[in-house]
Amino acid sequence: MIEIVGIGEDFDRWQDLLALIMASFAYMDGVIDPPSSAHRLTPENLAEKARAEIAFMVRDGDELLGCLFCRPEPPASLYVGKLCVSPKAQGKGIGKLLLQQAEALARELALPALRLETRIELLSNHAKFAAWGFVKTAENAHAGYDHTTSIEMTKFLG
Repeated sequence: MIEIVGIGEDFDRWQDLLALIMASFAYMDGVIDPPSSAHRLTPENLAEKARAEIAFMVRDGDELLGCLFCRPEPPASLYVGKLCVSPKAQGKGIGKLLLQQAEALARELALPALRLETRIELLSNHAKFAAWGFVKTAENAHAGYDHTTSIEMTKFLG
């Protein structure tokens, strides 16, 4: 049975979660520049990230299908990061389920919007997020780059 749950203090499958993120982000390798920050994740700093932020996972029994990390940015938004869905579970509504959870959290925290960043090269991501109600709100460049490397997208909650 597919369920979404918070990643709490009792979670101990950091290596499995890291493997999920790496598998989900693998299609970006050789496509985006600079490389994904996912390559700098370890089980240890992933656990630290989960303690510092609000994290959720989707699972089917013991199988991890997706995850999402959220960081409140009062008073403007809830930042959504490391949204990922297992390649074999894509197209089954897992991403939408995670974003609905983020929306519920934003409303609970009285934050009026969700905010995320996606790489400039990932046009299919731009389209998917737009279909979910996000609009482009900024262009950014990573340190050391003189051109746009990512776009910021925001979903204003009604």
